[in-house]
Amino acid sequence: MCAELRAGTGPLSGIRVVELAHVMAGPTCGRMLADMGADVVKVEPPGAGDPTRAFAPPEMGGTAAAFIMMNRNKRGIVIDLKTEPGREVARRMLARCDVVIENFREGVMEGLGLGYETLRAANDALIYCQITGFGRTGPLASHRGFDLIAQGMTGLLSVTGEGPGRPPVKCGPPLTDITAGILGAMGVVSALYARERTGVGQRVDTSLYEAGITQTFWQSAVGLATGESPAPLGSAHPLAAPYEALPTADGWITVGGWNQVNWLRLVRTIGLNELAEDPRFATNADRMANLEELRALLSRRLETESTATWLERLEAANVPAGPVSTIMEMLRHPQTAAREMVVRVPEGDAEAESLGMPVKFSDPPAPVERGAPRMGEHTEEVLRDYGFSADEIAGLLQSGAVGG
Repeated sequence: MCAELRAGTGPLSGIRVVELAHVMAGPTCGRMLADMGADVVKVEPPGAGDPTRAFAPPEMGGTAAAFIMMNRNKRGIVIDLKTEPGREVARRMLARCDVVIENFREGVMEGLGLGYETLRAANDALIYCQITGFGRTGPLASHRGFDLIAQGMTGLLSVTGEGPGRPPVKCGPPLTDITAGILGAMGVVSALYARERTGVGQRVDTSLYEAGITQTFWQSAVGLATGESPAPLGSAHPLAAPYEALPTADGWITVGGWNQVNWLRLVRTIGLNELAEDPRFATNADRMANLEELRALLSRRLETESTATWLERLEAANVPAGPVSTIMEMLRHPQTAAREMVVRVPEGDAEAESLGMPVKFSDPPAPVERGAPRMGEHTEEVLRDYGFSADEIAGLLQSGAVGG
């Protein structure tokens, strides 16, 4: 069910990226760039390395599955940035690379002598991608960022859940971390395009906070138009109905029947023709105003047949619908395989499964060539590539400024 590895250059082939980032948001950005062909070097501190190495169980081949997922397709190097020789190694690398990614709290990189202004003086073509909790400006700029906190502060927890009066519910995946990483990668690619015209790099600045706000398009539209905060609606849509998960005889089904054509197809297909003439549900606005009654009527009917039966009928009638899949059902679905969204990557002497690249290119294909690096696996190789001599590398290893 997994796609085999494919050799390729990728649209970002030749771009050098140094990832001074940890856990989720920064590594997501680095992974996206690596999958598009950039040479991404992940820098880890000596000792435990990136905290996701400890996110176990589960493990694959002795390495935390979480680390494998976030860091495949990268080379790995260990640098002790708490030492001056280690910081000098970083400065020399950053003077020769195209992009640096960091997701430390505001001021940390400046304290290490690796802030944007310092690095730009040595390499004015550098693109400096900074992903923080709340952005580099404003009253919260110095606050630490975590996905749960960002989901709460951006209103996501207030609109996720079963309904008004129920406890707040976090979105299962770390939504703001992943979105911030994708926004960072988009910003980097845009800055690379701008550099082609100007020859000059720039800072790319985004945050978990802005990532969370970006996910509230519909809810913010309601709030800005009415002055009132939307409440949680379970799986329902804040502006369209019916558009939610509904129970069947043996599970749940999602139905997208909000526009008038699909609404009429839906009620006729499930045998509720009378609803097509019911003034309570005549328009989308009417259906939203009477959502609880509509949900009860649809649920009562759908609970008389199995999910598979309804899906077959709705698909034949061209009504948007789907099952509520488990994660493993999604991972093993033929469509997932067809889109190469589960791939095999090297992991030590074996292979591990990882998620594929969600953007496809016709020429050339995005490569998935490496598993996640072992601690310091590529230290000597990377330093040679960045112009360090054999004697310099030996001295750095002996001093502990870098690790193999």
